[in-house]
Amino acid sequence: MIAFGEPCSAGKHGASLSVDAARLRTLAAVAPVRDSEFVSLANALGRVCAGGAVSQVNLPPFDNAAMDGYAIRTADLSGSGPWNLAVSGRVAAGDAGGHPLLPGHATRILTGAPVPTGADAVVMQERVFCEGAVIRLDHRPPPGTNVRREGEDCPAFSQPVTAGQCLTAPRLALLAGCGMADLRVWRRLRVAMFSTGNELQEPGLPLGPGQIYNSNRVMLRALLTVPWIALTDLGILRDDASAIRATIREAAATLDVVISSGGVSAGEEDHILDALRRENATLDVLKVAIRPGKPLTVGRVGAALYIGLPGNPYATAVTFAQIARPALRRAAGLTETPDMMIAGVAGFAYARTPSRREYIPVTWEKRDGFGRPILIRLGVGASASLSPLAQARGVAALDDDLTQISPGTPLTVEPLLE
Repeated sequence: MIAFGEPCSAGKHGASLSVDAARLRTLAAVAPVRDSEFVSLANALGRVCAGGAVSQVNLPPFDNAAMDGYAIRTADLSGSGPWNLAVSGRVAAGDAGGHPLLPGHATRILTGAPVPTGADAVVMQERVFCEGAVIRLDHRPPPGTNVRREGEDCPAFSQPVTAGQCLTAPRLALLAGCGMADLRVWRRLRVAMFSTGNELQEPGLPLGPGQIYNSNRVMLRALLTVPWIALTDLGILRDDASAIRATIREAAATLDVVISSGGVSAGEEDHILDALRRENATLDVLKVAIRPGKPLTVGRVGAALYIGLPGNPYATAVTFAQIARPALRRAAGLTETPDMMIAGVAGFAYARTPSRREYIPVTWEKRDGFGRPILIRLGVGASASLSPLAQARGVAALDDDLTQISPGTPLTVEPLLE
């Protein structure tokens, strides 16, 4: 068992890649999906837009009132105030708009109602004094006040959502407002996952001698359960070289990405590398300067991307976040890079030997005078530990050359994977 801060060897030959270099090399091995399908807005949440989304109308489709009040023509307010305007007519949301505004008059108007022809401002009702059928204004509003102009939100024939964007609830609302009932999305990324090891047992079943419960499978399945992935769970593969090779071959023949946990080091029962070589895989990443998670395998088996994650749970979580998730997003056609950085400060002391970028689980309860979270390090932590990860609110990244951390040291934090 390898504790944070202690050296370890993955057993693979050759120099280690930096985390950033490994991520870039992995992204270079990705072939994004190019098949698409049409789905209704009701079934589009979380899918990836494939382009071609064109607004059918101007949004809003007509000039309308931004709040309850009175529609006026600002040119009627000449000289110095106050000004008196006769109220003629009333228009509410859903009305056709009524008659044009008469000179020297105002129209009672409610939020969302069409602005009468000739009016160029809406005065909110709180700024108006009513005296029967006449209103008095003490201040002249600029033209355009409280008026939502036709097409100002999204003009007709424009693209409210572009290819590569994830279809969130606000984006679906925008598409609906633009009159779209369905749109083209990239097909789901076909991903297979499996765990390896004779020591693994499924939760709920009795443990045999030397066995542990397969927590990685539960974690990875949760991380991969997103709308843009079609997941195939291949379960646990025992330490049988021929069975592992056959599973990899069959999965790679029909799916886009194959992800495994465990068996990617160089021990006598670590059969992944041997199976990949026998399948003539192109291996792009074999060893990464990352703690935890140094044993990592990335490459291609035929047309499929292969990502072999370490077997220890925290190492699995870290390498998934740093290497696998960016690759999966690109493979699915997503072009946006989520901003996952939070500026924090250490609330602990830690001396370490520089060699690899290290990720440690942290939480926080207080913030400093600049609003930055004061980080609490969770546990001395081994890469097989589950409790620190379960309690963490984020993961602090310690760069290779950072040897001494003291309370107040600025650190970068990434929110925990959900």
